[in-house]
Amino acid sequence: MRFNPWIMIFVGGLFEAVWATTMNMSDGFTDLFWTPVTFGISLISVWFLYQGFRMGLPVGSSYAAWTGCGTVLSTVFGLVFYDQLLSGLQVLFLAILIGGILLLQYVDDPSRKTKEEKENQSE
Repeated sequence: MRFNPWIMIFVGGLFEAVWATTMNMSDGFTDLFWTPVTFGISLISVWFLYQGFRMGLPVGSSYAAWTGCGTVLSTVFGLVFYDQLLSGLQVLFLAILIGGILLLQYVDDPSRKTKEEKENQSE
């Protein structure tokens, strides 16, 4: 069974959000527990991004989705764990970010290629 490569990117983005949260907890990389945890989680996040690349995803769209997922989920973590608030404009811009990520995935879908693009790719 083969995983959808976009799931790998999303999981990597989830770990990116966790990494950002633990970096905040590392107190400027001075906390002896949270500092190595932060570095370990960041490596896991990048590994998932790499798996998406290995499964054939384009670099630009994958990286945009990975960082976008990290951004949105970090914002959610800030709301939940740190009682941070969002303005209406911040919500609007996060919605635009999510829409952009979804549209990037849509236009990079190999099943959507035209017959001419498929023929040029096979040459």
